[in-house]
Amino acid sequence: MGGIIGMLILLIILLAIALSSLKIVNTGYIYVVERLGQYHRTLEPGWNLLIPFADFVRAKVSTKQQILDIEPQSVITKDNVKISIDNVIFYKVMNAKDAIYNIESYRSGIVYSTITNMRNIVGDMTLDEVLSGRDRINAKLLEVVDEITDAYGIKILSVEIKNIIPPAEIQLAMEKQMKAERDKRATILQAEGQKQSDIERAEGEKRAKILQAEAEKEANIRRAEGLRQSQLLEAEGKASAIQVVAEAQAAAIDKVNRAIIESGTNETVIALKQVEALQEMAKNPANKLILPNETLSSLGSIAAIAEVLKKDK
Repeated sequence: MGGIIGMLILLIILLAIALSSLKIVNTGYIYVVERLGQYHRTLEPGWNLLIPFADFVRAKVSTKQQILDIEPQSVITKDNVKISIDNVIFYKVMNAKDAIYNIESYRSGIVYSTITNMRNIVGDMTLDEVLSGRDRINAKLLEVVDEITDAYGIKILSVEIKNIIPPAEIQLAMEKQMKAERDKRATILQAEGQKQSDIERAEGEKRAKILQAEAEKEANIRRAEGLRQSQLLEAEGKASAIQVVAEAQAAAIDKVNRAIIESGTNETVIALKQVEALQEMAKNPANKLILPNETLSSLGSIAAIAEVLKKDK
């Protein structure tokens, strides 16, 4: 009975030793292992076997990107203004062995390296330069701190300034200055708007006058064209009337000539000429007609010609 109990105890001890020799490393972590007090190897994620009582896990190191929030620090600028600045550091462990053996605490090393170099950088800048030069400060800090932490296997991914807090009196002065700047910009914008409005109004009036002048010009052109057309129509009407009268007179003369040819009387021709002469003289009211007896005696012949024309009609 005692032998069985002893065997069970031995089996438990062996099982405990076997379990202690098996080490499981989770993803995102690596283990630094020492053997007999000295660095032996780094365990990667997965199953790993260790020698019991000889191998010892010195540290568990995260390989994920980590964030380090640095508390606000008092910094004096080049123009002797005391301000408060706090930072956020993004970093990653690239070499676990160096991070464990080259420095006592790599997190403290990152913090103090950032604070010291931030004071050096800001101390060479005025308050206005600090307030307007966050990106420049971040870039300079990243360059300097990453170079320092490279010795203990840390990669600085980013350095960001969270807040820059100047003294209360400086804040009040800055607020007044910002208000004055806003009022100035508002006044300038209002003046620019009024100027633009005046320009637009003047352009509109100018355009309206141009359109009015063009409309008047077009109306005058159309009026002149209508007048010219009217005059052309009137001239054509007069020409047509003259042509009709001329054609009528030519027809009358032609009839008289035919009548004369048919009658064969020369005295009739003379009488017609006398009638034509009398008609021309009668057109002028200032002319006075003195008719001799021979002329009066020839009126009978004229009457006879008229009678002939009536018969012809």
